[in-house]
This record gives sequence, structure tokens and C-alpha cells, in this order.
Amino acid sequence: MSNVFIVDTNKQPLNPVHPARARILLEKGLAAVFKRYPFTLILKTDRRTIPQSDYRMKIDPGSKTTGIAIVNDQSGEIVFAAEIEHRGEKIKASLDERRALRRSRRHRKTRYRKPRFSNRRTKKKGWLPPSLHSRISNVLTWVNRLRKVCQITAISLELVKFDTQLLDHPDITGVEYQQGELQGYEIREYLLEKWGRACTYCQKKDLPLQVEHIVPRAKGGTNRVSNLCLACEKCNRDKGTQDIKDFLKKKPAVLKRITAQAKVSLKDASAVNATRWEFFRRLQSLGLPIECGSGGLTKYNRSVRGLPKTHWYDAACVGKSTPLQIKSAHVYPLLITANGHGCRQMCLMDGFGFPRTSAKDATFVKGFQTGDIVEARVTSGKKSGTYRGRVAVRASGSFDITTKRGKVCGIGYRYCRVLHKRDGYSYRQGNPLSPCPTKGTPTSSP
Repeated sequence: MSNVFIVDTNKQPLNPVHPARARILLEKGLAAVFKRYPFTLILKTDRRTIPQSDYRMKIDPGSKTTGIAIVNDQSGEIVFAAEIEHRGEKIKASLDERRALRRSRRHRKTRYRKPRFSNRRTKKKGWLPPSLHSRISNVLTWVNRLRKVCQITAISLELVKFDTQLLDHPDITGVEYQQGELQGYEIREYLLEKWGRACTYCQKKDLPLQVEHIVPRAKGGTNRVSNLCLACEKCNRDKGTQDIKDFLKKKPAVLKRITAQAKVSLKDASAVNATRWEFFRRLQSLGLPIECGSGGLTKYNRSVRGLPKTHWYDAACVGKSTPLQIKSAHVYPLLITANGHGCRQMCLMDGFGFPRTSAKDATFVKGFQTGDIVEARVTSGKKSGTYRGRVAVRASGSFDITTKRGKVCGIGYRYCRVLHKRDGYSYRQGNPLSPCPTKGTPTSSP
């Protein structure tokens, strides 16, 4: 597992310690559990004798998943890694549903409803849609949480996913940037995102891909990225200098897909580009020095160091400050999923926009809330034992607990003890080389 954060008696961060050292401190009674996520210990006596190191937080923003890594610049050790899965698409779906219900109600021809065209507010400068604003809030929340338990002195941020100006005009400024060691990395990363990291023609994955011209150079094709795609060696060789219409004349469906996809912009890249400067300004307000880099530089750093493609490894390779050697042994990323704090809608609506359920019950019952991680020790009865997991409260005081082995119903509140309060996120422990959050091992779901 990853290193364990530790704070002193004044809740000031100390150097993270090895998990074995953390167990010794707990067994000897020298420390207690301060937080579960991220797992943090607090010392019971003041033992600040070791000089404190400085750590750099590295962030790789994404529209669906953001990678975070805390790296020691001197040793190159990754002391903490996490991947935050955003809920922007869920927010947009909820807003679309709410808008449909409101529009249905307000467009009815009723004599008692007055026009509300003059009751609309203008958007402020720098306004972002809620689906994009939530991405910024998720990352900033965890930046502030990690600063409280680790001595972070600098931030590295991947500010741009693709440098589109340099893609279209390589000689706009700084020719060495495009034609030096980074040549081709910006373009290839853009094409990998656009074409799904698969061959454009045969859709095969996990094999070497070559940059290919949709309209061949021999037929007047250009080097603009809109005319580029990715192809495996066999498809690239078979196509040669043929026009794409001649090459795919027996596959009209594939031709239609490629023609349409060549003109489609990257929705995810647009979301990242729309939030990058607002995110940068929010980080500036923290008062820490910020280093910026591009997606091409991130991929170059990762490829040179021979690291696999994951969100948290990408975060560790952001910026020019990346150490020559990255030490990531026994680092298990914390997989964080943003769930929100519930819905403010008091009741559910039918297809006509009228209430079809009763109002919500009380949020807190006996000091517990649905989503809290609790530990229940039942001492007698058929359900005697210890249960740990996510709790669903009821007004009667009889709770349900979802554990790794399944759901246990009818546990009295007197047996329950809160381990982690509901904070709008769920957590899982990932694998060191897991490329996506779905391969993690569930530990809790607050």
C-alpha cells in the first residue's frame, strides 16, 4: 500500500511513513487514526525530530477522471496517488431532466401563470456550467485535503491537453519545442484520444499504430490534424496511396464512420480546455508556485521512463520537474468517485410534472446519515458479529449496512459506530498497474 500520512499533536503535517512504521505506532499506542480517506495518523505526543521534506503535488486534469500524485522531487518517490472520477455527465443529465419538467409546467396555457421573461438573471463573467464547475470543485477539494496532511510546497499542472496552435502551425513560436525531443508527441496524443487508441480501419487495439493520411499526400492531402488518423502496419501498407473511397468501397459503413469521425471534435478535450484557466486561477489563490505542462510533455516523460498508461502515472509525469527515476513500488492508488451530497428535489415527479411521492424523511437519524461508513458490533442474536460498510438509515433506528460480503439488514443504531462521515465521495483501493477505476477492489462506498 501507499505511504501513510501523519500529523503531529497540533495537526501539522509530518513526513509520510511506511505502512509497517504506521502499524508499530498504532500497536504501541503512540498514534491514533485521524482520517480514513486519505488514511492519516495523529501522534499522541510531540515527536518532531526528523527534518521535514518538501513534496510536490502533480495534477493531470481530465473530463471524466483526474489523476493526482504527490512526489518527492529529491528522491523521485511517489508517496500518494489517487484518481478522481467526476460526475459531470450525471449532473448534466439531472439538469436536462429538471429543465424538461420546468418547461412542461411553464408552457401550459393556464390563466393564472404570469410571464417570467423579465425574471431571468444574466450570467457572470467567467461563468461555467454546473457539470464543468463540479470538476474544478472535486479537484480543489482534494488539493485542500491533502495539503492538511502533507507538506506540499509546489504544484505541477497539466494546463493544456493538446497545444492546438502548434498542431496547426508548428512554426508559430518556439520551433525547438515542436521539432526537438517532443516532435510528434502532441500530434500522436491528440490522435490517440480522437480515434480511441485503435486502428481506424480494422479497430484493433493493443498493437503499434502509425500516423496515416486519410487523403494521401500523393492525392493532394495535407498534414493538418483533421486529415490524420491512426492505422496498424497492415492497414497502412494495404491502403498505400489509394483514396479512402477506393480503399473502403466494399465497406461503406466503415467509410461513413471514418468520414464522420474525422470532422467530430473531442468533447472531453473541450471540457478540459473550458475549465483549465479557471482551475489555474483557483490554484494560484493557494499561494504555491505552479508549474504548467502540456499533454505531449506528459506522454514524453512517461514514455522515456517506461511507465504504463494510467491517470495517476500521467499525473506523476506532469511538467519538466519530473525526476529522471520514478519510484512507485507498492503504490496503490486511491480510487475516488464523486457522488455528490444528495438531491435537493423534495419528491419525485410524474410525466406531467406533478408530485408522485411524499416528501423526504429526515436526513439524520440518531446521529447517523445514509452514506456514512460505520462499524457495528452486534453482541447477541442471530446477527451477532462485526460488520463494516456503508449504512442506510431508517427513522425507526433499524439500519442496513452494505459490506463486502453483501447487505445486512435490521442492525440497531446502538451497535453502530461512525468510522467515516459521508463526504460526497466513495472510495476503492486500486491496483498499481490498473489503467481504469473499474479494476479496483471495493473497500467502501460512503
